Amino acid sequence: MQATEVFGRFAEQYRQQALSAEVIHHAKRAVIDWYASLLPGLACAPLAQLQQVLADDLDRGRARLGNGRAATARAAALFNGTAAHAAEIDDSFRDAMYHPGAATIAAALAVSQDAGADGLSFLRALVLGYEVSTRIGVVLGRPHYRYWHNTGTVGSFGAAAAAAGVLGLSGRSFANALATAATFTAGLQQAFRMDSMSKPLHAGRAAEAGLLAAQLAAAGVTGSLDVLDGEAGLGQAMSNGPDWSQVGETLGRDFHITRLTFKNHIGCGHTFAAIDAALALREQHGLKPRDIERVRVHTYKPALDIACHERPESANEARFSMHYVVATALVRGSVRLAAYEPPQLADPDVRALMERIEVHVDPAIDAAFPGRRSAQVEVFTRSGERLIHMQPDRKGDPELPLSDTELEGKFLELASPVVGDEAAKAMLARLWSLESAHSV
Repeated sequence: MQATEVFGRFAEQYRQQALSAEVIHHAKRAVIDWYASLLPGLACAPLAQLQQVLADDLDRGRARLGNGRAATARAAALFNGTAAHAAEIDDSFRDAMYHPGAATIAAALAVSQDAGADGLSFLRALVLGYEVSTRIGVVLGRPHYRYWHNTGTVGSFGAAAAAAGVLGLSGRSFANALATAATFTAGLQQAFRMDSMSKPLHAGRAAEAGLLAAQLAAAGVTGSLDVLDGEAGLGQAMSNGPDWSQVGETLGRDFHITRLTFKNHIGCGHTFAAIDAALALREQHGLKPRDIERVRVHTYKPALDIACHERPESANEARFSMHYVVATALVRGSVRLAAYEPPQLADPDVRALMERIEVHVDPAIDAAFPGRRSAQVEVFTRSGERLIHMQPDRKGDPELPLSDTELEGKFLELASPVVGDEAAKAMLARLWSLESAHSV
């Protein structure tokens, strides 16, 4: 049995499986976090340009953009998937090195709105998308992540599985949807190694590609069912020929959606353990910028590869700058959306401290990646002290999860400036009761 067929068989079983209250609760948490990412993302590049380009697919159709505008399902998936990734606030599944929500929920929502599905069907579909895609990401592993942006590649499977779930595809058709999605996968890490608007489009295209693959499968289009594990398949072409034999071993028993990471800062998640460590030192020792002689950050190699901009000039580069976010944390005590506005980007205290920060790969920390996302920060003070904090996990990881109350606070902080305080509170209440909603 090919890997796509394993997932197809599971999809058939899943249709008859009741989800526990815990899994439904975690699915609603994922949706709340997705909207917290989507709403501020609407103002980010390249959403204005994308809306112009999609004009022929707008103001018609049963799906909706995040700003409320009517759209075809595929246009809504593309737009909302892009918006949900644009502000760098979206969820992640650590072991798959992947932001599953942006594409998976965008596709599930678009096809649910198009089909008139109810809230529980929507939640069940997105759970299916998370469970299938995260397992594909885990198998592809770190060799895939060296060059590929998993949110663009693996995201197409989350979108395809979720859309196929809403459409009620048979196991065989479900497998065909994944097989077609596999040959649509794309998204290069080089796309965001310099200032660029392309990165969030990876999530949008994954949402659109997965939705299209599911629609095609529903219409009878077949794919090569060995496209994941065949001799010229995805595993060979985009990884190191990994073993797919156990990919479905825990499906239906171990729900990955219960172990998501929700961001507690704004920016590249690879910097968050270092931010947490810097904030801990700042609070414990009452550090002021003038106290700090130099800073050393020890972390894993992908954090250096991706958060690589030592002297960022734009907000986009700053989000991917270990130097900038650690300096911002030490100077300002937080890394929120305001950190990427011009006044804070030009803050002379932050800029001066950035020049005194060194970033290094720690072999032990690197060896634990991707299962652990750790960092150690050393601060050398002008008075001669050496202060050290080791942060084994990030706030927001499964080991240090955001509580429901903290997640609500994140949502209201990010949604209220976009839709207003009362509308944000009403939206939050509606999202917590999605399983009983007649529509989404």
